[in-house]
Amino acid sequence: MIDELGISAVIDEALPKTRDHILPHSKVVTAMLLNGLGFNERRLYFFSRFFTNLSTEQLFGPGVTPEHLNDDVLLRTLDRIYDYGTTDLFNRIVMNVMKKFQFGTHLLHADTTSFSVHGDYDNEDEDFQTIQITYGHNKDLRWDLKQFVLSMVTNQHGIPLFTQPYSGNESDKKILLETIQKVKQNLNLEDKAYYVADSAFYTGPNLQTLGQHTFWISHPPATIDEVKTLLVADVPMVHGGEEGYSFHERLVNYAGIEQKWVLVHSEKRRAASEKKYPKNLDKRLEKARKSLKKLRSKEFACEPDAQMAARLWFDDYPYLSADKIQILSRTKKNNGKKGRPGKDDSVVTVFSVDSPIEIIPEVIEREIARLGRFVLTTNDLDLDADSILKYYKGQQSVERGFRFLKDKSFRVAEVFLKKESRIEALSMIMVLCLFVYAIAEWYLRSRLKETGTTVNNQLKKPIQNPTMKWIFTLFMRPAEVTVALNSHIQRFIVNLDEEVTHILELMGPSFEKYYFVRPTREM
Repeated sequence: MIDELGISAVIDEALPKTRDHILPHSKVVTAMLLNGLGFNERRLYFFSRFFTNLSTEQLFGPGVTPEHLNDDVLLRTLDRIYDYGTTDLFNRIVMNVMKKFQFGTHLLHADTTSFSVHGDYDNEDEDFQTIQITYGHNKDLRWDLKQFVLSMVTNQHGIPLFTQPYSGNESDKKILLETIQKVKQNLNLEDKAYYVADSAFYTGPNLQTLGQHTFWISHPPATIDEVKTLLVADVPMVHGGEEGYSFHERLVNYAGIEQKWVLVHSEKRRAASEKKYPKNLDKRLEKARKSLKKLRSKEFACEPDAQMAARLWFDDYPYLSADKIQILSRTKKNNGKKGRPGKDDSVVTVFSVDSPIEIIPEVIEREIARLGRFVLTTNDLDLDADSILKYYKGQQSVERGFRFLKDKSFRVAEVFLKKESRIEALSMIMVLCLFVYAIAEWYLRSRLKETGTTVNNQLKKPIQNPTMKWIFTLFMRPAEVTVALNSHIQRFIVNLDEEVTHILELMGPSFEKYYFVRPTREM
């Protein structure tokens, strides 16, 4: 797939070999990609060992041995990638591939994730131009580890089209806006594109910056008052094209941007929420009890202050009844000392709040009736509700990409580097692994549909949408065998069964050449 995409040619042009090294940087990048996608338990610092049992000559050319793929070669290439610019190099590869493959850019899904790293990382780089490995909002809940953040944009097939690393403490709101702006600048998009992002993107300043002509789809946070109101509104719902969904549409002006809000009701989501509702209600009640205990312990100088505090408290717990609020008063020593006031002691009257915790049944019934609701929004006023929902659900493509990067089967995201600049370069290699993987998967599925053929899944069921992870498993069977007879060496491939051969034929000559006999040559 690397050959088919022309990745090596782009790297050779961008990072020409300037010293008398055996391997050009393109071969080293290829080796890193094979290592990242190799289903191995070997981390980066075991890089050269990964190739010990592989046919390096078949993969990289005559005379190449595992010893040529040592740590010095790897680090030298990472340094060159950083010097060139990690995002710039990735963009250059993507643009070149997009000239050959039309895999679509109608939907651009933007998201971020964090990668935890081990080590101190005191940010000792003198110029501070690199990302900073530091503490931040850790999405893996590893608060004990420092991290860096990776921003990524994929198309509707999960193929990454843009990536950039950020310091570990950068804000998602800022990153997502900057990512969308850079994609607009760097990719020549001919399709009408929708940028799809989660609620972290949806802020007034971000919407105003992009304006009315950059189309986006998002999920406004439930903390916005207008969203809160819509979620519980008694409004007519219209059944959508997909079974189990119904919609209510309205035009809204938020942050000065005209947009369409769609209240979505999902029967499947409602059923799941109903099961969890009793447990969640118990948690809310327990939180209310602890909060009310703190309120009871507070003292107020006058009765109106106590009443105001009680009203504000019940505003935060609208499902609890405020009918039995009591404002209690007592006298205490003015000097703050404990004990009953004496005859000559100066005293002051203080007030406190008390109330039982009682739920309002009607409110709970309304909450249950409105389970399964959420709000989606877009600034394309002509886009219908079914399309908005369908496009937003595609956000799973970028989330799957991040899961791929963190999949322990591949160990793509294992980071054991000390220099921030090399980590930044490695992050590009990580996403380039996903790029190769995702295009290979999309390409094979396309060829299966074009030819009307199938492959068997793990259950021996014929399918046309296999995961590339399963295909990789099938390709663990073939092996190169070397036979020495007198002074002649002959190499050939064994375990090329019908299924593997069929996949190779579908994929084409660039793939077949690695699995068939080369001309016999003397050694």
